[in-house]
Amino acid sequence: MMAERLSFRNITALAPMVRVGTLPMRLLALDYGADVVYCEELIDIKMAQCERVVNEVLHTVDFVAPDERVMFRTCEKEKERVVFQMGTADPDRALIVAKLVETDVAAIDVNMGCPKEYSTKGGMGAALLSDPDKIVAILRTLVTGVAIPVTCKIRILPTVEETVSLVRRIEETGVAAVAVHGRLREERPRHPLHCDFIKAVAEAVSVPIIANGGSLDLVKTNADIEEFRKKTGSSSVMLARAAMWNVSVFSPSGPFPLEKVMEDYLKYAIRYENHAFNTKYCLCQMLRDKVESPQGKLLQAAQTHADISAAFGLQQFCQQTEDELQKKRNKLQGDCPPDALRMEGDVSTMAVKFIRREYLPHFSPKMFLLEWSRKEKLQQPLYEMRSLDRGFQSTVTFAGKRFRSSLWEKSKKFAEQAASVVCLRVLGIPEGRIGDEESDLVCKRKRDGRTNGTTEEEQSSKRHSGDMRQEEETLHVNGDDQNANTPPEKS
Repeated sequence: MMAERLSFRNITALAPMVRVGTLPMRLLALDYGADVVYCEELIDIKMAQCERVVNEVLHTVDFVAPDERVMFRTCEKEKERVVFQMGTADPDRALIVAKLVETDVAAIDVNMGCPKEYSTKGGMGAALLSDPDKIVAILRTLVTGVAIPVTCKIRILPTVEETVSLVRRIEETGVAAVAVHGRLREERPRHPLHCDFIKAVAEAVSVPIIANGGSLDLVKTNADIEEFRKKTGSSSVMLARAAMWNVSVFSPSGPFPLEKVMEDYLKYAIRYENHAFNTKYCLCQMLRDKVESPQGKLLQAAQTHADISAAFGLQQFCQQTEDELQKKRNKLQGDCPPDALRMEGDVSTMAVKFIRREYLPHFSPKMFLLEWSRKEKLQQPLYEMRSLDRGFQSTVTFAGKRFRSSLWEKSKKFAEQAASVVCLRVLGIPEGRIGDEESDLVCKRKRDGRTNGTTEEEQSSKRHSGDMRQEEETLHVNGDDQNANTPPEKS
């Protein structure tokens, strides 16, 4: 049965907010009574490069960039009420992204109101307001190209007449709603909101108008939401900063004590493995003027979710949740027999873990593979690395084929060794495990003999050092010297 299309009439929505509108905040907003939640603006160029990955541990759908950053994470709980907002200035690229996420979200929104440089510098955001023809081209392409509703978010133009004219053109594209922030492109939150502009637009068109921009002066409590709706004559209301400061503003019984709201947010962040730096940022926004309190200082010094949990007395919850998630990972890994060969696209995979003690002291699978390539006069192995949820997987390309372990390792080096093991086993090449029959590669090094006054063990050590230097060079070429703890960029 097809899900009912999302309606934008008579709703309250969590506005798209950069660094704030990630999965934990969206889920919490729904818990507290929001009808619809928007994700943070995500740039089309970055999203178009992403791969859709079903995360069986977290029960989420992740859109993962080539550098393995999770650009967008969503889950079943919000599927029928989350709006994916993109930054775009190109109709074709916008459609590529919309079709990528179409089955996992309830609607697509185009940001046409953000005045910040990160959005406008590429002709996106508020820069589109000066190019109505491009606005129409983007929206028509999306409306005809996807099966879910399409909306947009704009700012007002210098006059009421210009603003109404633009929204009428937008309405003709077939969009499901238009969110209107009642400030000019150059105005900021300290400037008064032009409710009269929003009201004039709402009276001039039949498409639902979502009023936005009233957090500072007009909306402080849940009761204020309806007053804001009436004052603007709009169908619906969208909240940004009021929700960022205390998302329980969506609850008719709210707002609730900030301590409870922050704890609820942190639990979601831990449960869905939100990036710790992002979690810290959102919690600091909630603390506002209390950020220099003892708790605030602990939060600012935190580097991990464990550190953040200590500031809120949730150490036990954090540890238990992380343990449960690790058990799920272990079970998923254990469900696949170690030597079972499976194809994932063009990649041969096995469930293999690299255990160092199982191999000869001065040899490793990666060294064996390198030595084999030299012996057979083949191109040397090429390694690609990816990381996800603090784990690493490496894919090795050798002899025109690709190999990878389906299990995640805790370090890049071990991930490359595991990939080498898969490659060696599939090709039937010795991998250097203790107890394996000695191969030509092992005999070549004659571990127990002496050559030119030095033990073969010493020679192996020298060769190993050289191989390690070569491996490090390979890592550098493949870009794997990037700091794995670097926080994900935000749009």
